[in-house]
Amino acid sequence: MNLIKSIKTSVFLSLLTLTGLHIIATKAQATALFVGSFDTDSVLSYDAETGEFIRPFISSGSGGLDGPVALNFGPDENFYVISLLTDSILRYDGRTGIFIDEFVTSGSGGLDTPQDLTFGPDGNLYVSSTATDSILRFDGVTGNFMDEFVAPGSGGADPPFGLRFGVDDNLYFSSSLTNEVLIFDVETEITTTFATGSPGDIPGAITFGPDGNLYVANFFADNVTRYDGTTGALIDLFADNINGVLDGGPVQPIFGPDGNLYVSSLDDDHVVRYDGETGDFIDIFIPSGEGGLSAAGWLVFGETPQSVSESSYSLGLLAFIGFLGVFELIKFKHKKQ
Repeated sequence: MNLIKSIKTSVFLSLLTLTGLHIIATKAQATALFVGSFDTDSVLSYDAETGEFIRPFISSGSGGLDGPVALNFGPDENFYVISLLTDSILRYDGRTGIFIDEFVTSGSGGLDTPQDLTFGPDGNLYVSSTATDSILRFDGVTGNFMDEFVAPGSGGADPPFGLRFGVDDNLYFSSSLTNEVLIFDVETEITTTFATGSPGDIPGAITFGPDGNLYVANFFADNVTRYDGTTGALIDLFADNINGVLDGGPVQPIFGPDGNLYVSSLDDDHVVRYDGETGDFIDIFIPSGEGGLSAAGWLVFGETPQSVSESSYSLGLLAFIGFLGVFELIKFKHKKQ
């Protein structure tokens, strides 16, 4: 009977351990939406399915963060944020949000008023330096300045703002004051006009959608336009300012795991969701000021942030369960003797 009892106990503990591991694994696979909160010098995290506030991912001023704008995960799975008011790029742990280092030091390579960043096909970091009308390249591993990838004013850039690489490995970027999207051919090193907006649009952040087309947030026009991803021809006004939900100026359009389009509205302090196929308004996904959001900025989706305390508790629980299992085996061994 003791043998049967011990076997049952071991099986139960093993199942409990596996259940705990499954819960943790499931949580790690969940997604979150990270939003820059410019006024509070922080990055906040929200549940990607419900929009419910999770926690501050990067606490206010962590690592000297002052005016967070563009943010993204790097090839090393860490989290990179432009600190606008210090002209630097800070790096944080991609799971906990803990500060690691100043990846690109203040003013490196002439960096002045950076707005957007992206990692290129070569693994290096590209940053729009709006005050110098140029795009700078930094080593993707060390953060050291490499070169002026796009020379000041190239192709009439005034100034370069949002930037993304296309499937053709060329660099696309918005030129805010000329109401254009330009393309820099990496082979010829020539910049040409890819798409032309309307006067007063002031295009900001850009993104390529699942359909391969280019979506542009127009800061002054309070809308998002869609352009053919191959020809640059205007397709339509994809997301408009219905019910005044983008009155505060759309900062960044980004497609979520559900295929819908999410747009942050700076002065409205919220994030709006549109149908990813039709552009129809769905809802205000993150309400105004939720979790302390103030001046909603750049967006990125990623794994649910890991809480250090919860992680320690989970690991401690599993260790304790394992200890109980060993303890039961020791007791059984002594009884046999």
